[in-house]
Amino acid sequence: MKQFASITFTAGLIACGLLAAPAMAQNAAQIESVKNGKSCAGCNLFQADLDYEDISHKNFSKSRLRQSDMSLSTADYTNFSGTDLSIANMYGLRATGANFVGANLERAAMVGGYFNGANFAGANLTNADLSGAELKTAKGLSQAQLNKACGDETTLLPKGLRIPACKQ
Repeated sequence: MKQFASITFTAGLIACGLLAAPAMAQNAAQIESVKNGKSCAGCNLFQADLDYEDISHKNFSKSRLRQSDMSLSTADYTNFSGTDLSIANMYGLRATGANFVGANLERAAMVGGYFNGANFAGANLTNADLSGAELKTAKGLSQAQLNKACGDETTLLPKGLRIPACKQ
């Protein structure tokens, strides 16, 4: 009984410690730095509001941009390699020549985005919405990646590739 009480007490301490641990919240200083024109590789930009921003020619490799809003922003030649962009709102994003190699774009809304010359080699596009996106000269796209994403009749893809229609 004494051993059981000790285990229960230890488990309680561990649980309290986990509850008191800091969440993976955004880093406001890093987001402000990005809004002031700085690169931020490896940064925690969770839920960053970057809509209408020009973040071109920046380095966000291996950063956390999960659930961020980059609607109608410009990210030409920006490095997003290895970046978590899951559930990001990238509606109307212009990302000419951007590097998305190995990026996590799961459930990202890339509707109406312009991605000509962007590199998507090894990117996770599971449940990404590419409706109306311009990807005609995108690099590194495979049919296997696109089979996990969805688009519509206005999605422009490299020759020989197709995308399933998004379910309404």
